[in-house]
Amino acid sequence: MAPIATIGPENTMDLDLTGRTVLITGASKGIGAAAAEAFAQEGCHLILAVRSGEALEALCQRLRSAHQIQARAVPTDLRDPVQLAALAEAGRDADVLVNNAGDIPGGALEAVDEARWRHAWELKVFGYINLTRAIYAHMKARGSGVIINDIGAAGERMDAGYIAGSTGNAALYAFTRALGGKSLKDGVRVVGVSPGPVETDRIVTLMQTAAERRFGDASRYPELMANYPLGRPAKPREIADMMAFLASDRSAYTTGVVVTIDGGIGASPG
Repeated sequence: MAPIATIGPENTMDLDLTGRTVLITGASKGIGAAAAEAFAQEGCHLILAVRSGEALEALCQRLRSAHQIQARAVPTDLRDPVQLAALAEAGRDADVLVNNAGDIPGGALEAVDEARWRHAWELKVFGYINLTRAIYAHMKARGSGVIINDIGAAGERMDAGYIAGSTGNAALYAFTRALGGKSLKDGVRVVGVSPGPVETDRIVTLMQTAAERRFGDASRYPELMANYPLGRPAKPREIADMMAFLASDRSAYTTGVVVTIDGGIGASPG
């Protein structure tokens, strides 16, 4: 049987996105950086936001050079309403918003106190909602735009050991579906991408927490990934390419939905 074809980092899907502007939060690494690469390869101009600007500026320089696009870094703490408003102003003309920033900790109910829970949700849950509110208003005024929320499969496969994340992700599922269910009347599409395990620094941290809880030894975290589909987590680019497709006009009738990318984990009865 022939190998499954993939879209690699050296390829483009030719989605007719050239010249569009994409605002991506949490863009310095992981899925955010992969999304920046994917959209740059499609000829999009980029506004990239993250709390620390040094790594982000290096990414912008590389993408500008490699793809002859415009890319600028906007260091932003999305927990700060003033900085969030400034980012929304910088991205007022964005054709696509990718909400991606988040650092919700692992842990069961007794392990995540109120301060940590609120701190995490200020970035991922309220950060997504507040930036969407601001950017949606500009898109509505123009009559066009796409908002993509990177959520996480724990929002539908509930995990008591990741209770703050599961609960926050479930809220973002509802937010995406509720807003996207009516947004086409404003010419705007609102969709979600919900990854299962992805090969990022973040999954290592979460798996170490889970391994400590299960085995009493954080270093045994690879054992928790051995039974993943294909024996591995997803690659960040496998998530980013779906974002690019959803942002394109080839997906013009898609809104109010969340696409799960987890290798079939959520569909398995086990």
